[in-house]
Amino acid sequence: MLRSAINSLHQSHQLQVKELEEVSVAVREPAVCPDCGVTMKVQKTVCRAGRTLAHGCFQVEETFYVCSSGCRKDGKPVTARSAQLAELLVPRSTVGYDVMVFVGLQRYVHHQQREEIREQLEAQYKIVLSTGEISSLARRFLVYLKTLHWQRAPILRDALQADGGWPMHVDATGEDGRGTVVTILSGWRGWVLDAWKAPTERAEFVLPGMQRVAKAFGAPCAIMRDLGKAMTEAANEFVKSLEHPIPVLACHQHFLADVGRDLLEHSHNQLRNTFRQLKLRSKLRLFVRQLGNRLGESIVEGREGVNRWLEDRDSPPPPLPDGVAGITKVRGMAQWVLDFHNDSSGHRFPYDQPWLDLHTRCLIVSADLATYLRTPPDDILVRRTVEKLERILDPVQRHPSLPLVAKAMRKRADLFHRLRDALRLQDGKKETIQKINDVQAALSRLTEDLQKQRPQRGPAQDVRQAIDIILTHLKRHGQYLSGHVISTPAIEAGFRLVARTNNLLEGEFHFVKHGERRRSGRKNLTQDFELLPAHAVLADNLRHPDYVNLICGSLDHLPHAFAQLDATDRSCSIASKTSPDLPRAESASLSSADKKFVRQPLFEERILLAAAQAQ
Repeated sequence: MLRSAINSLHQSHQLQVKELEEVSVAVREPAVCPDCGVTMKVQKTVCRAGRTLAHGCFQVEETFYVCSSGCRKDGKPVTARSAQLAELLVPRSTVGYDVMVFVGLQRYVHHQQREEIREQLEAQYKIVLSTGEISSLARRFLVYLKTLHWQRAPILRDALQADGGWPMHVDATGEDGRGTVVTILSGWRGWVLDAWKAPTERAEFVLPGMQRVAKAFGAPCAIMRDLGKAMTEAANEFVKSLEHPIPVLACHQHFLADVGRDLLEHSHNQLRNTFRQLKLRSKLRLFVRQLGNRLGESIVEGREGVNRWLEDRDSPPPPLPDGVAGITKVRGMAQWVLDFHNDSSGHRFPYDQPWLDLHTRCLIVSADLATYLRTPPDDILVRRTVEKLERILDPVQRHPSLPLVAKAMRKRADLFHRLRDALRLQDGKKETIQKINDVQAALSRLTEDLQKQRPQRGPAQDVRQAIDIILTHLKRHGQYLSGHVISTPAIEAGFRLVARTNNLLEGEFHFVKHGERRRSGRKNLTQDFELLPAHAVLADNLRHPDYVNLICGSLDHLPHAFAQLDATDRSCSIASKTSPDLPRAESASLSSADKKFVRQPLFEERILLAAAQAQ
């Protein structure tokens, strides 16, 4: 009852607002010339429409004034208009700043589609906008947000320095090598400080952005980067330009993944290709489906029989049951092999090795079947079912290379897990100085142990190569895996810890990509990232209350903050003054612009003509 009453009241108010659209409001604010102090005279009165969230749709008669003494500025007469109305409506537009902010937040923070934004505006505020106008307002919103961000840079800088400085997290993302966005984030606050497009991930496109951010927000106290060549070179060059050196840190997560790929990728691919050649999974699926069709409705009885059989915990295990229970048990064994992904932790390769898990399950079930066939079931149908499953799994054991590849991969996986245990990224404990010291000690012990365990000669060539891979990575990146304790005299504790991974920035990228997929409905975001402005990443800062408080107080005050950006010149908005993006070097083999260029009919016609003349 209460909800229906609230909806009824809301609808009645919306109707009252709708009825006010035809009412014309006169705005006259007598003005004084700022140059001579003489009261200004009326120049003209203009009737215009307005649309704001606060007032709905309205008509207004606005009076413009001109200096009666003839004062001029920049060769033009000194004029004045309503200050109150100017703070409501975007220059040369009937749309209010609050509408633009609403559209921007829905588009870049909540990742709504244009039609969804359009429906919300109409349903909640009785404001009707076209989808094209919504796209235009969303682009304008980013221009205003970027301008406000850099205008408030001194305030943000003071906050960062009050924290004892800020660690720079830098990384790049894109889709299929296109639309690359380089982003710099302050580690302790989680604010995006800058983002820009780069034709490719190279040091020459990263270093200028790092220097620009340091100039505006102060030099960072540390740099957290991945292991890529571009980020490594850019970070090293940046540190050389600083007056006081700072630690450059490599992401432990990237380091571990890099070592894991070098250790396991070749064997992992061999296992995958071999299982695909054997068509093992398709044979198992067919086997399971056929048994399911044969059992029909009796599968319920079979499951009950298997449950009773499982309750018998005698050792050795009892023989397989007869009838539908036995067939159901054999069917379940095949399904257990197919469910090998359940052994994974969900972290993907190289942290999980699903094809090695499949091989392990195949060997386990093969051993079970051999046990049950030593004392064959009395039921001939059950025995034949066991023998058929054994024939399906038999190639896994008899394959000439599969057991050797799996054995070598297990040894390498053990070495990888030892490195993973030393880094302690998955223990879930809070980062402390003690934990960081323990990690460094564990890495030192692991290095010493591997050096002692490395075979000098003999048949253990694969183990020797695997150990060399880990030792080479530790030698190359070891100096960047420590230095996470930063002295900060400005705070009471006297120190702060830099995160050991770049997961904070990776999470930022995940948020943007997940939102874009939600908005577009596309899995592949190549085109979306080509068209998405780089400073769209700045919109995520609006989810941080401390950032919002510093730049405008609250999201409710964001329209007013945007209006102040136009205060110096109300003749046009800052969005119209923004210079278009300069052409960038094309690194993609076939970008959208290139596709349009080479698909011109005349372009193809000239190619065919030249080819014909060659004949």
